[in-house]
Amino acid sequence: MGDERWTREKTFMKAAVVQAVGKTPVYADFGEPTSEDGKELISVGAAALSHFTKGRASGAHYSSHAAFPSVVGADGVGVTRDGRRVYFFLPERPYGAMAEKTRVRSAQCIEVPSEIDDITAAAIANPGMSAWAALAGRAHLRPGETVLVNGATGTAGRLAVQIAKYMGASKVVATGRDERALNEVRDLGADVVIPFQLGTLQPHSSKEYEAALKQQFAMGVNVVVDYLWGKSAEAVIVAIAKAVEDATPVRFVQVGGASREDIQLPGAAFRSSAIVLMGSGYKSIPLPGLLAAIKSVFEVVVPAKLKITTKSVPLAEVEKAWEDTGKARIVFVTR
Repeated sequence: MGDERWTREKTFMKAAVVQAVGKTPVYADFGEPTSEDGKELISVGAAALSHFTKGRASGAHYSSHAAFPSVVGADGVGVTRDGRRVYFFLPERPYGAMAEKTRVRSAQCIEVPSEIDDITAAAIANPGMSAWAALAGRAHLRPGETVLVNGATGTAGRLAVQIAKYMGASKVVATGRDERALNEVRDLGADVVIPFQLGTLQPHSSKEYEAALKQQFAMGVNVVVDYLWGKSAEAVIVAIAKAVEDATPVRFVQVGGASREDIQLPGAAFRSSAIVLMGSGYKSIPLPGLLAAIKSVFEVVVPAKLKITTKSVPLAEVEKAWEDTGKARIVFVTR
């Protein structure tokens, strides 16, 4: 039997609509999607606010397309017309996840395990995928290896620490600018925490940070998962070059650019070390691979006891909550 939410026929629905590049989405009426072969019409229950979603909405993300007006939201959780509860990724434009209904290719939907609620599934899918894809899909992490998470205090970084431990990492090193948050990350499984001043790395703090990094790399780090880029990532690369004496490769996986900085890559750092630099994200990993990573995360949420802090917000409050910078993952709900 189909879901009862599909029994109401209407022309317009409520959605978070963005009118132009750089504009904050507003809660407004938007034309409902219609059915098409090979695509699912979904009654949306929850959609999380992510850097990916905000980047695509603003036009800043490399996967953005300038088509306005459009509904924001890259992914979410909802119910299909035949009653299946699914996670969906990249609705067909101009539709998005932050609406009462959306339209998505059937191949871009994953059924959500019954033990995971809508809000948790919507919140954990994107950051969990970024961590799983980086560690398993790109770095091919092996049990017993050591992982350094650069930018471990954000939602994705915290999940990377937990997932690395679940995958068998013998040691996880976490870096971040918030010492209080780093202590929380230690409680999630980080064995070593290294604080720094993001965006500045003044000479005194830079030397302390580099010394702490060099100490860890001298002891052996196999994988770096970087969510920041910028000066902190540059310091990590330099520390690898200076501290690793043999030709043991360090797999450096670049996932995010939270620092909003570019870096200067010193050529000598690559000539004098065995750094393997790679990216992980939408387009560097085929879409089926990203969906497989999300499916894997869903499968381990319970056995790995993955923790994520969420904040449920009515979709009608999207304009007010859009710039929320709190630690909790914002999840918009439609009912």
